[in-house]
Amino acid sequence: MAQRRSSALVDVARRIVVFFAVLGSLWGAWELYRWLWTTTGWDWPFTVDYITMPHIHDIVSRLWEPAAVEQPPLIRLLLDSAAFTAREAAVGFALGAVIGFAIAVVLHHSKLLQRGFLPYIVASQTVPILAIAPMVVIWLGGKGLPVWVPVSVIAAYLTFFPVTINVLRGLDSAEPRALELMRSYAASPWAVLWKVKVPASLPYLFAALKVSATASVVGAIVGELPSSIQDGLGGAILNFNQYYSLEPESLWATNLVAAALGILFFLAVVGAERLVVRRAPENIA
Repeated sequence: MAQRRSSALVDVARRIVVFFAVLGSLWGAWELYRWLWTTTGWDWPFTVDYITMPHIHDIVSRLWEPAAVEQPPLIRLLLDSAAFTAREAAVGFALGAVIGFAIAVVLHHSKLLQRGFLPYIVASQTVPILAIAPMVVIWLGGKGLPVWVPVSVIAAYLTFFPVTINVLRGLDSAEPRALELMRSYAASPWAVLWKVKVPASLPYLFAALKVSATASVVGAIVGELPSSIQDGLGGAILNFNQYYSLEPESLWATNLVAAALGILFFLAVVGAERLVVRRAPENIA
């Protein structure tokens, strides 16, 4: 037990070191690129200056400065905005995952429906989210729902597609011998689904959820723009975008918080994956 705990601590320490090493490398690459372009005067693919590429330390320090006169630090306002956007994204992520999983199960059991509807499901993702977001806001607005509900629906729209496609493939990948064994026991289709096919689809499901987790955050932020919601990260991005030429660090700092929120969602899915499939090594993708 002590040896296992020691090994786990070493693994955690190694991951932390790698994380900060990669972070430092990215920081150094940013500053090196900036220094090289500013000293040589190169202007391809774009001119590098204080507006286009602020110093990383200026962006980070901006988080701890007041957002405006007599206001709390920017980081506090952005964390409040991130919490608001996280609620919208979490609801949309859960809704999209459930809908995507249900669609995959239905299409798996009906090849006719799969041939008929799958092309339209794929085509639905070719429509830009910026074109769909205002429609959803108009459709669901004024119906007595909380203002963040249309945003969650937009996040669900980006979530369901990867789940549908991956789960459909995962259900089809069930071991033929296991299916034959269940048939020999006269198992019902429902029992075959939950005892054989769903476990076989778990690696595909979690691979889709990792993609959908970050997509739900993007969908929530984009959905806040036509919804005129000022409490989330979308409102903060829209606000700081207006003053980008004067104070670019604020927008870059907001982007950092938005990226951190997406990473947090991704890590939550990774943690759930380890809890679910840790005792089934053959199912780890």
